[in-house]
Amino acid sequence: MSLLELDPSAEGSGLNAPLAGPGSGAAIASSDLDQALTAQFVVAWAGEGGEDPRLGWWQTDLVSEYGGEDLLKRLLPRTWPWAVLQAVREAARRKDEELRGKASDPDQLVTLYRFGFELDEQIEERLQFHKRSGLPPVEALPGLAEVLGSTLHQGWDKDQFQGWLEAHGPVQAEAVPTGRLLKGAMPTGLDRRVAQLVAALAPLAGSYPLPHFRVKP
Repeated sequence: MSLLELDPSAEGSGLNAPLAGPGSGAAIASSDLDQALTAQFVVAWAGEGGEDPRLGWWQTDLVSEYGGEDLLKRLLPRTWPWAVLQAVREAARRKDEELRGKASDPDQLVTLYRFGFELDEQIEERLQFHKRSGLPPVEALPGLAEVLGSTLHQGWDKDQFQGWLEAHGPVQAEAVPTGRLLKGAMPTGLDRRVAQLVAALAPLAGSYPLPHFRVKP
């Protein structure tokens, strides 16, 4: 995937199933939106391959001093840290979309990169708010520094990332042809949805395992 092909503002449209709480049109707490953004960025970073390989779930080299950062610093000198994270998030979203597309009922799957149209819009609006604030990502979203470091250059530590995933649990999921299906009813709160989807990424796999909830039409 080329850097120039990535559209960081692109978001998948889709799930409009009437859900209680999040997804029903109600405003979501800013802290919950920040939790979702942080999780999306961290997982997208961890999934990169490229010259400084981490999990290799998508073959990009975006959050890298001599990869995506080098280019985006020249193109976007003021907002390049956000652009780098948006770009790798888009790479993860595309992989998520590709795998969902193999399901017989893709519109009924809720994943870390697709919570449904209304929630996805609110997460995107929150991202734009942070960009306009002028704060760097690690200040706007302090949870990023825990895994990526204060400059986005923290070295890859697989055990540390595994621990970060497990700290979001416990969760029960089963392997199905689509990916990892979380057991039980989908939580009402966005914060719990995010936590369970992140936790279900453990144990780590050789390819993106697509943790998901399946909702009824």
